[in-house]
Amino acid sequence: MQHISFDYTRKARIGLPEAVFCQGKDPSIVQKLLSEFSKKNDASILFTRLEEKIFRSFPDETQEGVNYHPLSRTAFSRPLPNHASQKKVAILSAGSADASVVWEAARTLEYLGIQHEIFEDCGVAGLWRILDKLEEIQKCHIIIAIAGLDAALVSVLGGLVDKPIFAVPTSVGYGMAKNGESALSSMLVSCAQGVAVMNIDNGYGAACAAARVLNMIENA
Repeated sequence: MQHISFDYTRKARIGLPEAVFCQGKDPSIVQKLLSEFSKKNDASILFTRLEEKIFRSFPDETQEGVNYHPLSRTAFSRPLPNHASQKKVAILSAGSADASVVWEAARTLEYLGIQHEIFEDCGVAGLWRILDKLEEIQKCHIIIAIAGLDAALVSVLGGLVDKPIFAVPTSVGYGMAKNGESALSSMLVSCAQGVAVMNIDNGYGAACAAARVLNMIENA
């Protein structure tokens, strides 16, 4: 089996623990780490991009005690203690096709003990959908906006709210959507000032960006 050099002190340095990105890893490494951290009472690690087929191939004793979510492809043995900040993160999606990225972000926030609320299917082709939810969205303190295709949701949202926005393009769409590259370009050239853009399909990264902001507020 390949050597594992795990970063046990990352949370002390940056306020966020190391996570295990499972895609492309030897399943034996993932199984070893799942087993190790499911047995520890003082530690819990988030596993991302863990395909259900691989997770279900592990022995029952490895799966037991692990909270696995197939749509988001995430797993952890237990969430971290509730975050000191009581501020809430809103997670918006343009459509239900973006659900895997939405839930990767939501599960990351759940693992980090951060309050959050999901607002799905807010695509601006039907502008009333986001307007109907705007009052509730405004009650949150940070927004993660997730969209594929032309990603117009981000520009519209950026002109309606005064909260920090982390935008995530998704690989959803036909032809010229180019597996999310068009959505990424659209978000990068948005006319809405101050929108921060993450990598394609990176719901985990957006959740961690929101957590860094909350950590900074709490430590100010």
